[in-house]
Amino acid sequence: MRVIMHVDMNAFFASVEQQSNPSLRGKPIAVVGSAQRTVVTTASYEARALGVKTGMNKVEARRACPGLIFVAGDNRKYTDASVRIIGILKDFSPMVEAYSIDEAFVDITGCLSPYGTPEALAMAVKERIRGELGRLLTCSIGIAPNKLIAKLASDMKKPDGLFSLAPGEVPALLEDLPVNELWGIGPRLTARLGALGVVTCGQLGRFPASVLRERFGIIGERLKLMGQGVYDSAVVPIGREEEAKSVGHSMTLPVDASDKPVIRRHMLKLSEKVGARAREHNLKGRKVALTIRYPDFFTFSRQKTLAAPTNDTRAIYSAAAGILDGLRLKTAVRLLGVTLSDISKGALQMALFEDDRRRERLLGAMDGLNRAFGSSAVTWAALFEKDPWEDPSGVISPSWRPEGVKRVDVR
Repeated sequence: MRVIMHVDMNAFFASVEQQSNPSLRGKPIAVVGSAQRTVVTTASYEARALGVKTGMNKVEARRACPGLIFVAGDNRKYTDASVRIIGILKDFSPMVEAYSIDEAFVDITGCLSPYGTPEALAMAVKERIRGELGRLLTCSIGIAPNKLIAKLASDMKKPDGLFSLAPGEVPALLEDLPVNELWGIGPRLTARLGALGVVTCGQLGRFPASVLRERFGIIGERLKLMGQGVYDSAVVPIGREEEAKSVGHSMTLPVDASDKPVIRRHMLKLSEKVGARAREHNLKGRKVALTIRYPDFFTFSRQKTLAAPTNDTRAIYSAAAGILDGLRLKTAVRLLGVTLSDISKGALQMALFEDDRRRERLLGAMDGLNRAFGSSAVTWAALFEKDPWEDPSGVISPSWRPEGVKRVDVR
């Protein structure tokens, strides 16, 4: 029988900020993005006690907690802390799967001899993390026979909790547990199951598989097994993950935008981020999706299939712009997202024409300069909101300002 541990860092971003800045300790803080309009990414437990929740905008969060301190997130600090935590976990087991920046699954089967019990090993993990990263970096740990139940168990005692479930204890726990407590069952799926009269995991585990297959397709049988606490997905160690299925970026606009040239400029910025990430990992995709969110948070996506796989910023942008041109926007746009999917990895067909080869060299040079000097050291002329200056290549450095050149709008 497998023994799986789920390690979930508590209020991770906020805890890192409080650990690195003593003046924030014991105070209600909310970590937010650097953009003018953003939402709460993580709130400290002091802020949560006063009603601040992840996903609130600044106005809502301030209304809930007038004394709330907003802290601009620093991804470098969080990444550094996450890497150190993963390093600690690898000292306990080679089977470590980084599920997110603040969560990991660890298969500790066969790793218990120095500790005696899974609980003793988990306590040792907690002590190592606090000892090496600081006492404010706490985690909640769930121990169970599989990943599904381990993740559920880590939520049972927060913060800084430890909850262990033996195989025989799982059915009783699931019997009256709402289905939305299970990993992977969100609000829409919960509503659809509710329409069938399935509200608890016990009901889901007993529901006819044939009906679930008819309603939910291939995942129907898997849902029934999840209701029974059965989950066969193994811990996938770092370095053995499946290839990326998509590369995407999104952003909340500084101001709701209804002017399509303004929207296109933001789309170009997102397309460049997507293209740069795809090129960094030697990925190309055949499908481009544009995601739009209105101010009322209604969100939808449209997709376009390309003639050939690409990671060229302009090809990605052109596809996204084509999708936008075919839309009739009902209102201003709050959020935009661009995603490249249907991914292929590795060397693909070499560009046949000199213009295409030149563009590949140009993008490679841009990527190299941006890695060396910052993500905006060299960028696209059209991203300058005021007076984007023309350059024969379509690329320009912010420090370059020749006289007598034309204003351009890259489309």
